[in-house]
Amino acid sequence: MGALVSATLELRPRARFDMIDVNQLLLQQGSPVPTYPRALYCSYHTTAGYLEQSLCARMGYQPEAVARFVRSFQRLFPPEAPYLHDRMELRGELSEEERLREPANADSHLAFISSGLKNCVTYLHPSRNPVFFIDLDGVHRGGARLRKTTVVGYTREELVVQERVSIPVSHHAVDSINLKDPKVGFFRHVEELISRHHIEAGRLDVALAPEERHAGLTVNEYETLLMKHDLREVLRDPFRFMVEKGKHILQDPLAVPEKTRSYAAYDLIHMFNELMEALRISRSALERLIVRATGGAASRFLRLRKQVSFLVAPAVAEPPASIVQGRYQSPILVQWHLGDVTSRTLVITLTRLT
Repeated sequence: MGALVSATLELRPRARFDMIDVNQLLLQQGSPVPTYPRALYCSYHTTAGYLEQSLCARMGYQPEAVARFVRSFQRLFPPEAPYLHDRMELRGELSEEERLREPANADSHLAFISSGLKNCVTYLHPSRNPVFFIDLDGVHRGGARLRKTTVVGYTREELVVQERVSIPVSHHAVDSINLKDPKVGFFRHVEELISRHHIEAGRLDVALAPEERHAGLTVNEYETLLMKHDLREVLRDPFRFMVEKGKHILQDPLAVPEKTRSYAAYDLIHMFNELMEALRISRSALERLIVRATGGAASRFLRLRKQVSFLVAPAVAEPPASIVQGRYQSPILVQWHLGDVTSRTLVITLTRLT
């Protein structure tokens, strides 16, 4: 098999929640990408991406099981709940015209983060199974979105460099840090590293050091209300938005807090039933998860990852960058622990693809 190959697809979702088998589309177009021993799949969006191969394999690559898995997290974040991200009058970074066009999609962002959807994943022997591009916000009041994904087929991986980097964090018990912020200096350092090693095609992995606890990584839109309020509320109380959305169905205002929390717990049990059925986990394990989840700490069961990845391809990325990313994508470090932590250690791994 020859040198690596790549293909970029434009996708048009058919519904707000949609799953598109990218491999099937590539093979229909005669692309050899899925026939390579390895393939890297890159999404440019913050409400649409991929699940890791190990997770899809656990579900037998069955679209029904994958959909059930993702929808179990969507139930935590119902549309039109009181998300500050969706209050356009508070979004000072938007113009009046942009406020009219901007979709109310905080629920999709939070479901993306909590379910462990990723902007960039690597699959082994991809042609043997479907690879689903999962869209949580593909259609809104303005119509269907145009989505974009790049897939690189390659044969070998070569470790180029690995190093540890310290990132200062705030004193807040629950907080998020935008690693793309120029003040942090993280992206500038990574771009210099890529340039120094002359990477033409590769993968950048950013992981929390093994000793780090009570923290996770995601790639999403770093919008202040979303990250500093809505996500923080979720980490403090996983029932928060499920409870608020359910209040209007109750007639007794004095019983709202207690009743809605009971309904939320009941709904959460159903959510976990769907989740465990999709993952083929035993009933006893399900019960343990419910006990842990209803203890109040969302961080115990949300699938915040310890590692995120990016495609490195100067020929594809917008100059002068070499890291392939969408307009609104930022790597985000999330922490939820009150203590004396003043910094977090990240492990950067740069891999050449050939």
